Amino acid sequence: MPILEWKDDFKLGINTFDAHHKHLFELYNTAYENFVGGAPVEKLGSTLDALVDYATYHFSAEEKWMKENKYPKYAGHMNHHGSFTTRVTEIQIDFAEGRKTISLEILAFLKDWITNHILTVDADYGRFAAKIQRREGLSIRLS
Repeated sequence: MPILEWKDDFKLGINTFDAHHKHLFELYNTAYENFVGGAPVEKLGSTLDALVDYATYHFSAEEKWMKENKYPKYAGHMNHHGSFTTRVTEIQIDFAEGRKTISLEILAFLKDWITNHILTVDADYGRFAAKIQRREGLSIRLS
């Protein structure tokens, strides 16, 4: 059973980004299952790498959308992404160099960051997108 379950509360109403978020949940759940299942260190590392790589891809797509749609909190949102990227890069380096292993503390950080970011920071641009769509009667640009 997944530790991090997708619920309607997480939906932004932008199908592409909702799908991205669901995939992040899946990657997180794989990392957690590998951890509690006692997976080899190499498997834990590759799972962490996959999660970070996908998060980076997702952040880039979100930021492109925000810029194209003139989201007024773009800079602040980028700072949130940058802080996360810096922290997980430190975790990856420590793990790769043998200074740290994947721990419940790291998994808790990842879970909390992902869920809180979606429910608060991302939810704001979801409301912004909905407002644009209602006001202009246009579909939301995702190019």
